[in-house]
Amino acid sequence: MAESVATAIERPAAEQVAEPERPTRLLGLFPAQGEWREEHYFNLPESNWFVELSDGRLVMPDMSSDAHQYVVGELFALLRSFVRKHRLGEVRLAPLPVRLWPGKVREPDLMFMHRDHAERIEEQRWGVPDLVVEVISPRTPDSSGTEATDREEKHREYAQAGVQEYWIVHPTERTIKVCRLSGEAYELLGGWGSGETARSKLLEGFEVAVDEVMPE
Repeated sequence: MAESVATAIERPAAEQVAEPERPTRLLGLFPAQGEWREEHYFNLPESNWFVELSDGRLVMPDMSSDAHQYVVGELFALLRSFVRKHRLGEVRLAPLPVRLWPGKVREPDLMFMHRDHAERIEEQRWGVPDLVVEVISPRTPDSSGTEATDREEKHREYAQAGVQEYWIVHPTERTIKVCRLSGEAYELLGGWGSGETARSKLLEGFEVAVDEVMPE
C-alpha cells in the first residue's frame, strides 16, 4: 500500500530511535518502504531535508548540528581552495544526490570529483566521486547520530562504489581518519587528532590541521 513520505522515510536500522513526528513538506502518495526506485526518488518534491535511497527505502539522516556545519564549512573552504588553485576538478557540499550504483543514492557532506571524471557530473546528481568526506554527528538524547552509518555502512558502500579516498571526521573526538581504496576495500592511510595534521594521498599536498577545522 502506498504511504506518505512523512511516514515512509526511515533511519538506518542501527540508528533508529523513538522520536516525535517531524514536520515535512513532502506530501502525497508514494511507494511503500522497500518499493522505492530511482524514478520515484529523483521526482520527490524539493525539501530542506536530506533524503537518501538505499535498498528500496528512503532514509532521512538526522538534522545537522552547529558543530557539524562548522566543520563541514571549514573543510569545504580548504578543499575548494586547493582544488581550484591546482585546477583539479570540482568540490560540492550536501545536499546533492550521489548515485553510487543503481538503487543506492547517498548525500555525502563533502565530495570531490577529479576533472578526468567530469562526465560523472549531472545537473540533478553526481556519479561516484573520487573523494568523500563525512562529518560524524554523535548520538545525543535527542538524536541517534550518524556514527554507525558513517563508520560502518557508508564505509562499505563507498569502497564498493570505488570512491578512492574516504575522510571520516569526528568533531567531538577532534579526529580525522583518512582511508584509501586498495582493491575492493579501504585501508587506513592515517588517523590524526588534536595538534596533528591530516594528509591526503589522492590530492598530493592537501593537508588539514585538525584543530583549525574544529569548533572551540
